[in-house]
Amino acid sequence: MKVVAINASARKDGNTAILLNAVLAELKIEGMETELIQLGGKTINGCRACYKCMENADKHCVVKSDMLNDILDKMVEADGILLGSPTYFSDVTANMRAVIERCGFVARANGYMLKRKVGASVVAVRRAGAIPAFSSMNLFLHYMQMVMPGSSYWSLGIGRDIGDVLKDEEGLLTMQTLGQNMAWLLRKVTDSK
Repeated sequence: MKVVAINASARKDGNTAILLNAVLAELKIEGMETELIQLGGKTINGCRACYKCMENADKHCVVKSDMLNDILDKMVEADGILLGSPTYFSDVTANMRAVIERCGFVARANGYMLKRKVGASVVAVRRAGAIPAFSSMNLFLHYMQMVMPGSSYWSLGIGRDIGDVLKDEEGLLTMQTLGQNMAWLLRKVTDSK
């Protein structure tokens, strides 16, 4: 089984990556293959509403100028998808919004091709506003008909400067629990196919 994680932070190895890696570490302990895709330093454009994905139904976006189709391919291949974003003005980053928009349209155009995969979200936050960001990603996972594990709290970690989330003991414990629950759910979903 494989889980692909998408880090939509502008900081390639910042707090969001630390939180995602805490979840991925638990999945690795459970014997699962993992991959972290870092969007820092890259730009993914938002949806143009051209509806070519509906016409083509080829599991790709017609826009080829960024890495979105590579991300789509990895999401299709994976059994589990983990989304991560820092909190920017009480929501996700522009890159995560673009991933949600374009992956959402393409997946829907192709019979909800992410349906019944296991999906979860992780948010890094300085102080407040994490719940709308968490909700944005979870609403996408729900709309894609994915199965979502819970944790011991909402999957967020508190910190501003790189590494600050390592001081958030409850946040790290929440990531560990999310990883364990995601592994358990992946086995249940895979066994039932």
